[in-house]
Amino acid sequence: MNIEFNLNFTSLLNNISPINMKHLPNFITSLNLTSGFIAIIFAANGNIVTASWLVLAAMIFDFLDGFSARILKAYSSIGKEFDSLADVVSFGVAPGLIIYHLLNKSILSNGPIDINSDGLKATLFMLVSAIMPVCAALRLAIFNLDSTQATTFKGLPTPANALAVISVVIAGHYSQSPLFNSFTGSPFLLVLFTIILSLLMVSRIPLLSLKISNLKLKGNEGRYILLGLVLIGFVIFGPTAIPLIIPLYIISSAISLLF
Repeated sequence: MNIEFNLNFTSLLNNISPINMKHLPNFITSLNLTSGFIAIIFAANGNIVTASWLVLAAMIFDFLDGFSARILKAYSSIGKEFDSLADVVSFGVAPGLIIYHLLNKSILSNGPIDINSDGLKATLFMLVSAIMPVCAALRLAIFNLDSTQATTFKGLPTPANALAVISVVIAGHYSQSPLFNSFTGSPFLLVLFTIILSLLMVSRIPLLSLKISNLKLKGNEGRYILLGLVLIGFVIFGPTAIPLIIPLYIISSAISLLF
């Protein structure tokens, strides 16, 4: 009886598991989208530190959905589009709203801008902040149609854009460095920062893909250079090195072109 039950249970698992497991990447993408949406809620209420951690969680889920899809060979057109839609929210809209809050705070330390009484400033800040999600959506639309970006990227990936934004918030909050306070307190620097990141997303600059198929040095030179530079940065500067990750990523990508 036990043998028969075990055989039937094993047979049931064999029949059900492949059906369920193929949906795992889309479920993880849902967690990415959920994290991004909740990040927007926190950012809209002025809690950009918690919002930044939620964007980081979305980045982890974004990595895991692609990783699980490769492991399970669960690729689908719906999954690809769903992933891009989630990325627009988590790595375009959420960072854009964080930027808006930083711009808002940089002008009026006594309180947020009143859209009714400070219409011109509010409109300017909203338009500048909107550049980021617009460019993120455009970058993802191009990526979905560009078959040449399998091993290298052209333009800054949207998760890298989000990391650049949240790294300033997280490093500034936990390090209490005057450098970050002066940066986030300057409307000019924030606007310049936003425009540069947004334009990088829609640029055609070749950048490293961090998808690793093996651990060999050959073919992974740029990735190992990036890892080494990031580790050195954290040893020297501690948490304040977080904002250096994206510049180091661009430098490593440029160096990798020499190999």
